[in-house]
Amino acid sequence: MEHADYVARFRARAAEAGAGGAGLEVSEYGAVIEGGKRYPLLKLTLLAAVPGRPRLTVTSGFHGEEPAGPLALLEGAPGIVAHARARGVGLTIYPCANPSGFEDGTRYNRSGERPNNDFLRYEVAPGVLRGEIGPDERFERWVPFAGGPKETRALLADLERDDAPAAALDIHQDADVAGPHVYAYIFGDRAAYRPLLAAAARHAPIAAGRAVGAGGATDAEGFIVSHDGSVSDYLARRGARHVAAVETSVDTPLAAAIAIDLIWVRGFIDLAATSAPAAAATPA
Repeated sequence: MEHADYVARFRARAAEAGAGGAGLEVSEYGAVIEGGKRYPLLKLTLLAAVPGRPRLTVTSGFHGEEPAGPLALLEGAPGIVAHARARGVGLTIYPCANPSGFEDGTRYNRSGERPNNDFLRYEVAPGVLRGEIGPDERFERWVPFAGGPKETRALLADLERDDAPAAALDIHQDADVAGPHVYAYIFGDRAAYRPLLAAAARHAPIAAGRAVGAGGATDAEGFIVSHDGSVSDYLARRGARHVAAVETSVDTPLAAAIAIDLIWVRGFIDLAATSAPAAAATPA
C-alpha cells in the first residue's frame, strides 16, 4: 500500500471515530524525506474526558515487512476510540512509525538505516554504555538514545514531550519462526497479560517455550522479558505500569493477526483505565 493511501484512509477512519465526540486529533509529529519523497509521521491523540485520567500509548509499524499492526490500527480506529472513551482513557497512537519501509515492505527505511527500535542506553559501568542488558544485570543509570534513524529520533522527541503513560503497547510480527503463532515481550505483572494471550490463542497458537525473534526464547507461558533498549523498554523505564510488545508471526493469516492486535489494544485500554504511571525505577 502506498503510504499516502494509508494516511488518507487513517484520517478518514479517525474522522469516523471522532463523530459525536471531542478531543480527537490526527496530527503530524514530524516528517521524513526518502528518495526525494516526503513521508508524514502520523499521531492520533484522544484526550481523556477528565484531565489527569490515565493514558495509553500504542506504537506500530517500526518494521515495514510487518503490516498487521498498522492495518489493525487503521481498521480498528473507530472501535479503539469508542472503547477508550467509554473507559475514560486517553490515547496516543503512532500507527506507522516507518512509512517508507511500510510502503516498500522492507524492515528498515528506504535508506537502510538501522536498527529502528532503539531508544535507550544502559550505563553498566562509568562511561560504558550498552543497548541491552540481561534480566538481572545491574546498571548505573539509563539515558535516552537519540542516535538512531530519523524516524526513531522523531518518535523519541515526541515521546519525551509527554509524561509517561499509564500503559504502553507496541505491535510487531515475527518473520523468523515458521507457522502461525503469538507471543509477547512483557514488563511488569504478567498476571495482567495472561488473559490477553489466552484470548489471542483463539486465533493463533501460543509460541510457548520456543526460540523466536532474533535469538530470544519464550517461557512456558509464551512470554519474554527483555531489556533490549526498545520503545517498550524505554517506556517501562519512564514509569509506564503496564508495557508489552505483542508479536504475531508473518505466517499468521492477516485477519487473525489483526484480530489479535485489536484484542491487545482493547485489553491495554482496560489496563490503563485501572492504573496510573509508577515512578521511574531509575532516573535518566
